[in-house]
Amino acid sequence: MSEHDKHPKTYFFFVGDDRYETELEIVTGAYVKSRVPNLPPGSGLQLDGQGNDPDLPFGDSDSVSLEIGHGNGGPRRFTVVPPATFG
Repeated sequence: MSEHDKHPKTYFFFVGDDRYETELEIVTGAYVKSRVPNLPPGSGLQLDGQGNDPDLPFGDSDSVSLEIGHGNGGPRRFTVVPPATFG
């Protein structure tokens, strides 16, 4: 195997319409939020369902594989949930 064959695999995910790349196959909610610039403090995430799967809350310690295929469907998509406002 040559040095050119050894570069790490790149995975990607979307937050809204923005694409993010990473060398991590499995990411947590905290990691995803850390990649989003200017994320308002207290914001949450939702993991968008694939096909007929429902959208699910995605906490900081929740994790998901970014591997595509083998029943995982297309790329993972997240939606930012703004912090709750009370008053």
